Amino acid sequence: MLDTHGRAAVQPIISKTAHYLLKIGLSANQVTYISFFIGIMASILVYFGQPIAGVIVLWLSGFLDAVDGSMARKSKTSSPWGTVLDVTLDRVVEAGVLVALALRHPEPNILLLFLFLAISIIFTMTIFLTVGALSEKESYKSFYYQPGLAERTEGFILFSLLVLFQSHLVFWTIIFIGVEIITGIQRLLEARKILKS
Repeated sequence: MLDTHGRAAVQPIISKTAHYLLKIGLSANQVTYISFFIGIMASILVYFGQPIAGVIVLWLSGFLDAVDGSMARKSKTSSPWGTVLDVTLDRVVEAGVLVALALRHPEPNILLLFLFLAISIIFTMTIFLTVGALSEKESYKSFYYQPGLAERTEGFILFSLLVLFQSHLVFWTIIFIGVEIITGIQRLLEARKILKS
């Protein structure tokens, strides 16, 4: 939701950063890798009990993840491989944060909730990626970017809440699961409309 409706507000900063990184000779794919390694560092910080630093690093990774797409479009180097790389590494970063939290909180009820959260993310992402691959609707991305209640920014907000408020992990995980399920249903209903033939 925030990505769809709020992108215009932050796009000038993203564009300036993309322009600067291209100017110093970095490619979009190189920034994707940098974003990934920074995202993995966030997981390590979370695991070692540095939640504030972990969240700051996670958001830096997310910012660079937005910048790499702008770089690809500015330099006219967008490619199917870049899209696959970007989407895949995004999921690995998210999984890393979840694994770090699971290792810090191995209580059975927490692990069960994390399992349900992982399933809800898989459910939502499966619809998102399938619709993106099958839809002929145009988007500023390299495939149709299906809107929904939880997009990348909402995911980062919810992961941040999990990391920062670990004493309320059950509550925030249940909220996260609910948001993912609602998003998946939204996308499934939209898919039925736009793919029906």
